[in-house]
Amino acid sequence: MGNKPKVVSKGRYELKFRGTECLNCGHILDISDKYCPNCSQANSTKKLVLKDFWDEFFSSLINYDSKLLKTLYTLLIRPGTITKDYVKGKRISYTNPFRFLLSLAFLYFLLVTYNNKFAGLDKAAKNFDGKITSSSPFSFDLNSGQLSTDSTELREQTEKGLKQLDSMGITNVPVAEQLIQFDSIGLFTSKKKGIDKDSFMLADPKTYYKRIKDSTGINSFMLKMEFFASIIKNDSINSFDEASTKYNIENTSGTIMAFNSTNSLLKVIQQPGSFINSTISRLPFVIFFFLPLFTVFIWLIYIRKKYTYTDHLIFSFHNQSLLFILLILSLIIDTIFKMSSSGIFLLIFSFYLYKSMRKFYGQGRFKTIIKYIFLNTIFVFLALVVITILFTGSVFTY
Repeated sequence: MGNKPKVVSKGRYELKFRGTECLNCGHILDISDKYCPNCSQANSTKKLVLKDFWDEFFSSLINYDSKLLKTLYTLLIRPGTITKDYVKGKRISYTNPFRFLLSLAFLYFLLVTYNNKFAGLDKAAKNFDGKITSSSPFSFDLNSGQLSTDSTELREQTEKGLKQLDSMGITNVPVAEQLIQFDSIGLFTSKKKGIDKDSFMLADPKTYYKRIKDSTGINSFMLKMEFFASIIKNDSINSFDEASTKYNIENTSGTIMAFNSTNSLLKVIQQPGSFINSTISRLPFVIFFFLPLFTVFIWLIYIRKKYTYTDHLIFSFHNQSLLFILLILSLIIDTIFKMSSSGIFLLIFSFYLYKSMRKFYGQGRFKTIIKYIFLNTIFVFLALVVITILFTGSVFTY
């Protein structure tokens, strides 16, 4: 212990404040120990004052900035080198790869969230006010339950349908029952050529829902979604509880799911730009579940290399961090200069990835190119699956 070099520090780390026992874990210390080797707590017996907090804050900030600058420089200028250094044990000079990636993902999330790149889609959909404007040539009397039309063709079509209903003996039943039968014989076609189905639903919604609630399978779910779409758009229903109370709808998980899915779909139709923007902003966090799966394929094609799965994962983290940096730069440039530069930055990343693979894994051009093509094919396939799942899930949960 007496051979340890003297350490001269300022503030509460001065030698006169050093102890011989850790105040946190009780580990025996030497006076030259600035930190406890067992629990890493600072070896100081000095009472804390505000100046100590101030000095340590700036010391930590400068230390982090130094790591950050070296990480950025090595990551940008020397592809694959940072991963090689980190795996070999040179870690104190660089920021933690997982924490670094998470910070970049969060920054990208903020930029995308407040970006109005897809605002034009919302403007294009602004005429959709959530109300059905029927272009049907039919008029429907809610009191008498009678249909009328000025179209000879449609009048003949309707009379034919009514005759079929009469032959079934069901013309003297509630409107909702007639609706089901009209639907089954194909009288409903389109708004321009058929009867406005919403009119029937709204004529007697309680009876109509009572008729469809006992149906089963996917058909039941779709019928309920169709019903909920009608009452949300035409009756200003804002929540499932409101719909349940007003129309005597049973409180089951399937019914709630149908209502929420319908409500989300209508929001997507009304605000497509905001929906796309919101979904894209989630991609950075989806990547944390995606990268570990993709890393399995990297590990498989480099299985002869003496690298662990974690080493390959760190390689993925560093390259994904570089991609986020390029995408962030692209967003900033696009916002300032009103242009689209993402394609250029993706080309830069493609070349960077090739150089990174050659440097880290140390294989020749031919082998690297073959593995590069294979890994990118797998990446694109997995990305498409993940994006499809993300957008589909977002549609029903927006």
